[in-house]
Amino acid sequence: MRGRLLVLAVALGLALLYLPLLAVALYSVNAARVGLIWQGFALDWYTRLLHHPAILDAARNTLILALLSTAISTLLGTLLALGLERYPWPRRPRRLLETLVDLPVVTPDLVFAAALVVAFALVRGLWAGFELGLPTMIIGHVTFQLSFVALVVRSRLALIGPTLSEAARDLYASSGQLFWRVTLPLLWPGIAAGALLAFTLSLDDFAISFFTAGPGSDTLAIYIYASLRRGLSPELHALSTLILLASVALVLGLQRLAQKES
Repeated sequence: MRGRLLVLAVALGLALLYLPLLAVALYSVNAARVGLIWQGFALDWYTRLLHHPAILDAARNTLILALLSTAISTLLGTLLALGLERYPWPRRPRRLLETLVDLPVVTPDLVFAAALVVAFALVRGLWAGFELGLPTMIIGHVTFQLSFVALVVRSRLALIGPTLSEAARDLYASSGQLFWRVTLPLLWPGIAAGALLAFTLSLDDFAISFFTAGPGSDTLAIYIYASLRRGLSPELHALSTLILLASVALVLGLQRLAQKES
């Protein structure tokens, strides 16, 4: 009886996770443009997607935003984690810094969005040429990605421990040799995991993007939100399916790479 309940719970969980995704994939190959009635298999929406400038522009903005914000937050988050874990901070300042770094992880996106609106309004008051757009969206995404990257990298540093660094110092390794030949190779899985998490969070974000966007900088999340009033087009279903397939390929590739390294 217990085994059947566990199987039922697993099946229910998988259904809640993947049935909506399968429904989107199914609608992307449905010949009907509107409604839920099946009118035959067709790949026309994938073809029309290539000739839909609004969706392509939103997809390009989303990708640029995710890549640039991930690169910046990964670099800063890794340096922040190294500074917290490897520098001998006193006990109280260390706790304060850890709290300040971890606080954005549990802070709602709306709070960040509202704070960024106020901050950018102050900047605009000081600099008349300042306008909202893709650069402000990148800054907004980095503000919350940074803490997630630092958290992941810090956990990796705690797992590695200081023993190997001390051994390298005993063998007269310089600071550069210690970082490039010892710390960075051991830290690389944590950096990659933090970057992947930051990239995913950027793709998934709506609130901060919505409040910091400017003319011509709409992302897919903003475009989909605006499309809800007139109904989602089948081209969006096709694009969502392609993103899902790319995500599956990325996960499988990372798993295969991890298996080879192990």
